[in-house]
Amino acid sequence: MPDKTDARIATADVLTLLLHNQHALAAAIEEVALWARASGSNEVHENAVTALQTLDANASAITAGILKLRQ
Repeated sequence: MPDKTDARIATADVLTLLLHNQHALAAAIEEVALWARASGSNEVHENAVTALQTLDANASAITAGILKLRQ
């Protein structure tokens, strides 16, 4: 029977994978934002930048949670 430590490790591992996905999505959104700006779509660029800011803020919180689980 797994103990709480195993569950914490598994949770931290899954959160780490989700964080990696979040970073990949942020990179893709940044590419789209740059393309939109170059194409003159300023509103789309601004919306993408707002989404990136949210991803960045949440990534920080997720990282803190992962570190706490791994203690």
